[in-house]
Amino acid sequence: MAFHDGLKAHLATGTTHVARCWKITRTDGIAFGFTDHDRNLSFGGVTFKADTGLSAVALEQSTGLSVDNTEALGALSDAAVSEADIEAGRFDGAEVEAWLVNWAEIEERTFLFRGTIGEIRRAGGAFQAELRGLTEALNRPLGRIFQKPCTAVLGDAACGFDLDSPGYAAIRAVEAVEDQRVFRWLSFSGFEPGWFTRGRLSVQSGAASGLTGIVKRDWFDERGRVIELWAPLRATVQPGDMIRIDAGCDKRFETCRLKFNNLVNYQGFPDLPGDDWLMAHPVRDGTATGGSRR
Repeated sequence: MAFHDGLKAHLATGTTHVARCWKITRTDGIAFGFTDHDRNLSFGGVTFKADTGLSAVALEQSTGLSVDNTEALGALSDAAVSEADIEAGRFDGAEVEAWLVNWAEIEERTFLFRGTIGEIRRAGGAFQAELRGLTEALNRPLGRIFQKPCTAVLGDAACGFDLDSPGYAAIRAVEAVEDQRVFRWLSFSGFEPGWFTRGRLSVQSGAASGLTGIVKRDWFDERGRVIELWAPLRATVQPGDMIRIDAGCDKRFETCRLKFNNLVNYQGFPDLPGDDWLMAHPVRDGTATGGSRR
């Protein structure tokens, strides 16, 4: 890390007054500032609050491509990091930036760490969050996968399909919900059964606003339309909350052509030979029948 000249001179005096500051930016864009100093500090348009009880253990950093990591410890607070937000997954993958700051001269600071939040543990009114460095991303396998099904996510840059096209999304109020996983409507027409299977349900308002789930099944029963998610949403959804449901895609060649008319962007290889073709070998006499050879 490169130290600010003023901070470097201050540290060389042997009598220091420094503090650590953290900025946490959630994936929904909401940012929080924390410091282990005993009063609030402000710079870069962010106020780093002192009353959050946040602190950090030793930061492990190294050269090369090995992973930097540390942990942050703090108290759960409704005004900062609440147990409900952690349970809902709102801090999963949040971006973290950390500085070492001369609290008497705020301009004298140096950047310590940038990464994301990994595993979060909570107990006894406190939380412990694993902070993963930027090199963590290098542990993920990358590259093109050659397979028959499409590898794109419906609506992403590779797919190129506009989910706001008429007939491919529905926005409506929740009428009934069971276990935060099964949603029911007495009247929900205009889409054939199964249209939303493998699609995405996103909550637009209420306590679970911003959360999403993947649709497991979409069908009609004697009480109306039923949409079931693979896993319960991690916050409470109540009747009257607005949700959006996007059409589902099963990644097949035929679905891309007939349901979405998006064949030009299909990211799979439908003509890829199967294992039986790869194991075939030429024979000198006649047709290979699978029988014993004499």
